[in-house]
Amino acid sequence: MKALIIAGGDFFPEVAMKTLEEDSFDMIIAIDNGLSYLHELGITPTHIVGDFDTVSKELLQEYQKDSKVKIVSLCPEKDATDTEVAVDLAVEEGCMEIFILGATGGRFDHTLANLHMLYRLLCRGIKAYLIDKNNKIYLIKNSTTLIAKKVRACYVSLLPFTEEVTELTLSGFKYPLNKFHLTQGTSIGISNEIIGVKAEIQFDNGILIVIESKDS
Repeated sequence: MKALIIAGGDFFPEVAMKTLEEDSFDMIIAIDNGLSYLHELGITPTHIVGDFDTVSKELLQEYQKDSKVKIVSLCPEKDATDTEVAVDLAVEEGCMEIFILGATGGRFDHTLANLHMLYRLLCRGIKAYLIDKNNKIYLIKNSTTLIAKKVRACYVSLLPFTEEVTELTLSGFKYPLNKFHLTQGTSIGISNEIIGVKAEIQFDNGILIVIESKDS
């Protein structure tokens, strides 16, 4: 199962539509003002989650009349963000792949928390992505092959999520590496490019942040 989650951060309609065109989703979850974004696109979510401090009461009431839409109301004072609750809901429903839009921009603390949330999902074997206009962000803990035509951006940047990533070897990239010891605090992995049909990321231990990125 796949879930698409629309949070209340920076939102780009063209990105949402492209994501919906490229994949089919079993769940579409709107978080707070994410409901406004979906409403403007004429898309009805399967679930609505939030403390509803950023969405109009009138719009929310409109969806409360729809018995097919499940609404999860949260207290404003809680121990988890609305996005974390929405992600947990998708996991509880059995989703093994989660696409999260509107989860970057604005407050950096929320963006960073969302990045760390990807780690918790990775540990459970669930694929998850933060997607915005310029970036697709995800974590990997095993060697990975990137297919050029499936990478929607010009650059591929690699940063260590863990303190170190050992024996990192990159092939099929403009800037290859061979058994490189990548540590936190270095920018050597920024702005690489795939030069062939595919590119290989191989490493022994650690977790990598992969950012498929393009300029504005």
